[in-house]
Amino acid sequence: MYNLLSVIGPTASGKTNFAVQLALALDGEIISADSRQVYRGMDIGTGKDLDEYVVGGRRVPCHLIDIADAGKKYNVFEYQSDFLKVWNDCRRRQVIPVLCGGSGLYVESVLKGYKLLAVPVNEELRTSLSDLTLQELAVKLASYKKLHNTTEIDTVKRAVRAIEIEEYYRTHPYEEKDFPEIHSLIVGVDVSRDVRRERITKRLHERLENGMVDEVRRILDSGVAPEDLIYYGLEYKFLTLYIIGRLTYDEMVEQLNVAIHQFAKRQMTWFRKMARDGFDIRWLDAGMPMEERVGQVITWWKER
Repeated sequence: MYNLLSVIGPTASGKTNFAVQLALALDGEIISADSRQVYRGMDIGTGKDLDEYVVGGRRVPCHLIDIADAGKKYNVFEYQSDFLKVWNDCRRRQVIPVLCGGSGLYVESVLKGYKLLAVPVNEELRTSLSDLTLQELAVKLASYKKLHNTTEIDTVKRAVRAIEIEEYYRTHPYEEKDFPEIHSLIVGVDVSRDVRRERITKRLHERLENGMVDEVRRILDSGVAPEDLIYYGLEYKFLTLYIIGRLTYDEMVEQLNVAIHQFAKRQMTWFRKMARDGFDIRWLDAGMPMEERVGQVITWWKER
């Protein structure tokens, strides 16, 4: 019997809107699986449109958004713990939890229920990696047999941290955690590459017009260091580089657009790997009418 409904898909696939419609139909609540929407004040750049959770005057509750300050290094170890608190509360209240997000590591960490250790900083290792380029770090990272995160390694700082984690796990193997048994219906939102690319570029320009640059300036002005914003990658990396004068506006837009497309490809690579590893992901075409998609998922849910 299912005790979780998961909605996954790449960026710009429309998964949040779909998940909200499902939550409405099933009297459920959303549990976000977005690694950057956890941060307060990082709204436009992360696509944190809270109006999406209001349909016909009814707000669908959404958890694990705005739970950490910008500048903090929230991680998957903390996410697992926070997810379980919300999931258990939903179950206690007999509410259907709907997991929604594109952060593959976050999704997989709770569906697999593995114990992830709190990995400490290894200053000696960081020093030994300090002269390597991002490309060289990526090559080193690829040498590990089992990677725990490959979707968002787009800065030197992230790559170093990823290597640090892999090195730690070599001598501290993770074990199965005392997770409750989670049986999830996993629904993927399938969008063609051409449509996805068009949506990503259009959405980027809309966010820029809606004040994304000013949002990043406000975060920097609040005292968050540029390198800490760059750490988050994508919009916050490239807009920070523009604001501190390391990129022109046109360079920022062009490079950010490319980076988001690359990120979407990595997301799909992760989800395909999940399928190869035995996860039953039921893909639905994003072009299907919403009512039909919701009806199909409800049928699957009742077949449990």
